[in-house]
Amino acid sequence: MTVIREYRIHRFGGPDVLQADEVEPSLPDASQVLVAVKAASVNPVDFKIRSGKYPAVKEDRLPYTLGRDVSGVVEKCGAQASAFKIGDEVFGMVGINGGGYAEKAVLDQKAVARKPALLDHVHAAAVPLAGQTAWQGLFRHGHLKAGQSVLIHGGSGGVGHFAVQFAKAKGARVLTTVSTGNVEFARSLGADVVIDYKTQRFEDRASNLDMVFDLIDGETRERSWALLKRGGVLVSTLTDPSQDTARQHGVRAMRYTVEADGTELAEIADLITAGKVRPHVSKTYPLDQAPDALSEVERGHSVGKVIVLVN
Repeated sequence: MTVIREYRIHRFGGPDVLQADEVEPSLPDASQVLVAVKAASVNPVDFKIRSGKYPAVKEDRLPYTLGRDVSGVVEKCGAQASAFKIGDEVFGMVGINGGGYAEKAVLDQKAVARKPALLDHVHAAAVPLAGQTAWQGLFRHGHLKAGQSVLIHGGSGGVGHFAVQFAKAKGARVLTTVSTGNVEFARSLGADVVIDYKTQRFEDRASNLDMVFDLIDGETRERSWALLKRGGVLVSTLTDPSQDTARQHGVRAMRYTVEADGTELAEIADLITAGKVRPHVSKTYPLDQAPDALSEVERGHSVGKVIVLVN
């Protein structure tokens, strides 16, 4: 019997509840592919799930294998999964059932795209969830267009560093807030205006914006409303923005959750291949140190992405 290693939780709690298990690998359904995972990305949603604070994952899903995006090689295809073949190098988002922190993972073929040839698996694994979160926030929900202006709060993080690059590639004017130590990094991403929130008030550097992309929430969001022009939009990945406040300012406001979309992921791959976007990986951990990788992200202020090396 073939078994694989997975990092799973059997109960919700702190870092100590994440443990290595040996299990039989899942087989792909008709429209799925089984991927031999080379690298997996660590995301804030992982520690929210582990701690029991993510509404879509309740006790009935335990034991649960953490990890929502991977890069690897197709090992088996379901009967109707004709978009890929065995041996293809791919990257993509794992479904809500999880499974990224593992030697093999099952993904829906519609959530997968071919890995850009110029990226290794480590940097490819950094892209799917954070990249699509940034893409959908800016374009699917924010409808950002060339020539418009966007303020991205938290432009040096996993989602934020993609958002800065995508907005620039679209032809937008990009302003972003980062901490003192990440100012030069944000400039290297192409941001037009980099605001050190430790020493500067972003209200003094931004006004008449078409969009605020809010990855911070709290006081930062409340101080951002007045910077939007009428008809602008505030988009967040966090709590629901106040619709009353949005109406008072004559703007749209929304919260969203990322959806896996292999077609969008392929568009992102094209930007990477064209040299317009580069994933930044700040640190890697082997699979047997997955709990440490998760703790690194949970502490906050990671620059770019943290990756777990699997095979």
